[in-house]
Amino acid sequence: MLLQLGEVGRDRLAVVGGKAAHLGELTRTAGVAVPGGWCVTTEVYRAAVTGAPGFDALLDRLAGLPADDADGNAVVAAEIRGLVASRPVPDDVAAAVTAAVGRAPAGTAWAVRSSATAEDLPTASFAGQQDSYLNVVGADAVLDRVRDCWASLFTDRAVAYRRRRGLDHRAVAMAVVIQEMVVPDVSGVLFTADPVTSDRTVTVVEAVPGLGEALVSGLVAADAWTVRADTVVDTRIAPRTVAVQPAPGGGTRTERLDPDGPPLLTEDRVRELVRLGRTVEAGLGSPQDIEWCLSGGRFQVVQSRPITTLFPVPDTGDDRLHVYLSVGYQQMMTDAMRPLGLSFWQMTTPRPMAEAGGRLFVDVTAALGTPSGRDGLLAVMGRSDPLMTDALRTVLDRGAVPLGEDPATPAPVHGAPTTEPLDPDPALVAELVAEGRASVADAARRIHGRVGPELFVAIREDIPELRARLSDPRSTRVFMTAMDAAYWIDEHVGEWLGERPSDVLTRSVPDNVTSQMGLALLDVADAVRPHPAAVALLRGAGDDVLDALGSVEGGTVARDAIVAWLDAYGARCVGEIDISRPRWHERPAALVPLILGHVDGEEPGAGRRRFAHGRREAEATRDDLLARLRAGVDGEARAAETALMIERLRTFIGYREFPKFGMVSRYAVYRAALLAEADRLVAARVLDDRTDAYYLRFDELEQVSRTGHADLALVCARRAEFAAYEALTPPRVLTSDGECLQGSYHRDDVPPGALAGLAVSAGTVEGRARVVADLSGAALEPGDVLVTAYTDPSWTPAFVTIAGLVTEVGGRMTHGAVVAREYGLPAVVGVEGATRLIRDGQQVRVDGGSGLVEILDRDVSRTGDRLRPRDTHTTDGRTP
Repeated sequence: MLLQLGEVGRDRLAVVGGKAAHLGELTRTAGVAVPGGWCVTTEVYRAAVTGAPGFDALLDRLAGLPADDADGNAVVAAEIRGLVASRPVPDDVAAAVTAAVGRAPAGTAWAVRSSATAEDLPTASFAGQQDSYLNVVGADAVLDRVRDCWASLFTDRAVAYRRRRGLDHRAVAMAVVIQEMVVPDVSGVLFTADPVTSDRTVTVVEAVPGLGEALVSGLVAADAWTVRADTVVDTRIAPRTVAVQPAPGGGTRTERLDPDGPPLLTEDRVRELVRLGRTVEAGLGSPQDIEWCLSGGRFQVVQSRPITTLFPVPDTGDDRLHVYLSVGYQQMMTDAMRPLGLSFWQMTTPRPMAEAGGRLFVDVTAALGTPSGRDGLLAVMGRSDPLMTDALRTVLDRGAVPLGEDPATPAPVHGAPTTEPLDPDPALVAELVAEGRASVADAARRIHGRVGPELFVAIREDIPELRARLSDPRSTRVFMTAMDAAYWIDEHVGEWLGERPSDVLTRSVPDNVTSQMGLALLDVADAVRPHPAAVALLRGAGDDVLDALGSVEGGTVARDAIVAWLDAYGARCVGEIDISRPRWHERPAALVPLILGHVDGEEPGAGRRRFAHGRREAEATRDDLLARLRAGVDGEARAAETALMIERLRTFIGYREFPKFGMVSRYAVYRAALLAEADRLVAARVLDDRTDAYYLRFDELEQVSRTGHADLALVCARRAEFAAYEALTPPRVLTSDGECLQGSYHRDDVPPGALAGLAVSAGTVEGRARVVADLSGAALEPGDVLVTAYTDPSWTPAFVTIAGLVTEVGGRMTHGAVVAREYGLPAVVGVEGATRLIRDGQQVRVDGGSGLVEILDRDVSRTGDRLRPRDTHTTDGRTP
């Protein structure tokens, strides 16, 4: 129950907690000095609280409270702390601690520090969530602080942290580290990777005088050094006014300092610390956040934990620098994907893709290494995502990627147009759409009813057809003709007339399956609206909405309309490129808020009127442009060429949405068959739950189906890993050094307080911001401005309600931008931090022509249907 630090390590995490486990490892690491001490194990904590009157009942109350009931959680947590702090340390342990303290010289001070089992882990640091005590003198005081550390397992912040991480309050326990107190001249922290950029080649050192408490509590600014490859590349010396020092008899005190003192460390000392950090990192196996002290000219490590916020790095297999582009930012789906989803996307795309943090990345190092490849890639990225281009230039401007010569036969740049434009021919679009639908139907017939290994063979045999449909040269030529026409129109008409008219010219184009999907949901609302009983049922509907509709008057009509819509579009869902995401036809209740929004906010026939209005606007804009061009220099020639480009644009741009719709429809076929197989494996007790299949790659699931055996420990580990990945924000550009880059807009026309983004759909609108993380259940009203991380095609049904769009991800020709233009919605995409900087309920102005978003009302936010003062809003700026 009381162990020397030298006796413990990471293999005894459950007994000694994260802090003690890491310190124990470091006591055996050559070149690392750790203050001596002991660990009061978790068994002592469990012995103290087991059978405590009311303890289990209080834990039950805490677990049953809603996460957003801050007051209720605080009250129960305080009761638990009081109960735990009152529990005595078992007699034998108290005697052992008293004896250990008594063997030290009289007056020896101790540091008594929490070491929870869910602390200092690779996926959860719990930094600062539990309590530690410095300069504790005397055995009785040490034992009191041990109980206080136990109680701090239930601080309000620790309880909230566990909730966010999905950790069970009953599953954690508290050990306590008792160490000899170091009285330092200087203390600080050392990050062996840059905690901001994630660059593993950069080390950051921060130092304060005296105890490190002054740094962690924010009393003083720290001196800071940034080191790359043993070279100090940045130094910031902070004025200091106070230091925290041990107080006579125990505890700490604050003393005044000369604010103009010299730097706390020399550069040689800084480099010595960096080398120490690399030793610690090597010993613990990952980048570390290290707390250190300098006393008597000697560095000692008093704590080390993994840096949990770093984005993982792909495995390169060599020592060269690799540069990766995010697939998620190009596909408008930046969420983490489960292993089954990752493996399917890798089977779908012809390009090799690296994995990191549950996301996919494309290695573009080779393209960046030649003049033509570099220029081509920057040009393509500049069209689709200027922030990605800027992030790439940041890497290139440092000379990180050597520039060689072009090969004799250059390889084509991914995404670059390689085909001649087509003449407008609606029949070609109709033919391609028919072929695509027939191909999906054939796949469904071939796969339906297959089970076991035969199912996986059938899917593998169908994947080449899926890839062929996506890379069909005729198909590519159709939508590239449209995209090039849009760029041509904006460039040339912009030069001739000072306008960029493609936004209006693409409204209400034919054959756009994504925009048709949104308008069709308006037709569903028309079918539902005349039936009050059906509407009332929908307002209180649960997951069984379709079955329940059959029990009310008019419900059959409403149900048939919803089912028809699902038959046409139910293969889609938010994050649809991840095959592990449930499709709409599996969860039709997710559509109910959108349908009710249309019932309440639209008039009958709104879908047809909107389409007709958009077409009239486009035709009027076309006629006006051509008339003005004919009246100018080279009028007839310019007008004729522009007319051809407009016809190409309107004939073909709608088809751009169809290849992805075909892919998603095929994914739905695969998903249904694989879920049936997963249910079979659950019935055979091979899997515990059908969703276990999501955490296996396709070939692994195939092996499970063949052998009847699954590694459920691997499934469990991957579930936990995925939960950690969900909390990470992926970079647009990632290097093999771990550097994460998002890029910046270099503009000097951004008003104070405004947010800059990419202008993708012209127009200006003011409205109430609705910050929405998930389309399911989003209560949007006419006139709202949708603010979200990304919009893939599944968000389109919401576009018919909102008045404007702001996203953190996107480019001019991504799906959300295309549909926003078609619906005539002012839209700005690529607004870094939009969902954090804009609060739900604020009034905003969206200027889709300049790419600016202005926050007009900074004092209120919205929860449900009520406005409330800003100071009651959640800390991360989102509505609970």
